Amino acid sequence: MARPLSDDKRTAILEAATEVVAMLGVSAPTAKIANGAGVAEGTLFTYFANKNELLNRLYLELKMDLRDAMMTGYPAGKSLIDRSRHVWDRFIGWGSAYPLKRRAMRQLAVSDRITEESKRLVEDAFGEFDEIMLECAAGGAMRHQPPSFVSAIMSAIGDTTMDFIAREPAHGKRYTKAGFDAFWKGVAG
Repeated sequence: MARPLSDDKRTAILEAATEVVAMLGVSAPTAKIANGAGVAEGTLFTYFANKNELLNRLYLELKMDLRDAMMTGYPAGKSLIDRSRHVWDRFIGWGSAYPLKRRAMRQLAVSDRITEESKRLVEDAFGEFDEIMLECAAGGAMRHQPPSFVSAIMSAIGDTTMDFIAREPAHGKRYTKAGFDAFWKGVAG
């Protein structure tokens, strides 16, 4: 009888994969991931059938972690600017607190190893976020653009904001506000 899989080992593999992918990209050897997780390389394949499955699972985990961070405590009854600012602050907070997760997520997002199914699952999970992006753009310069374009603008401004926060943490609040102001004026203004 096979032993049940350990949640701790699975978590260790995903954490090690986050670090290795962040540092070396998606072409990093699975041996490095297994070593970082403190397991044999064969054990990694007990949890994930192949490297592509591991990378897709990691992509989904990171995206869902970000979505949960952005939407936790979401002030549904508040004004659009308050709701948008909540999502922005959580996005910047998550990316600043977890730079390796952010880097790994960026590597995975542009990888051809991420399946259409994984992309669709993420798109479905971010449906509420897309509604916010549509609402933000409705009266502004981006009103004729798809939510994915508006979201990409938010991500680009967010990445710049997080990069400056990483270099000058003492100015984090200032950069967070300035980044939001740039996003808001460019999209909703």
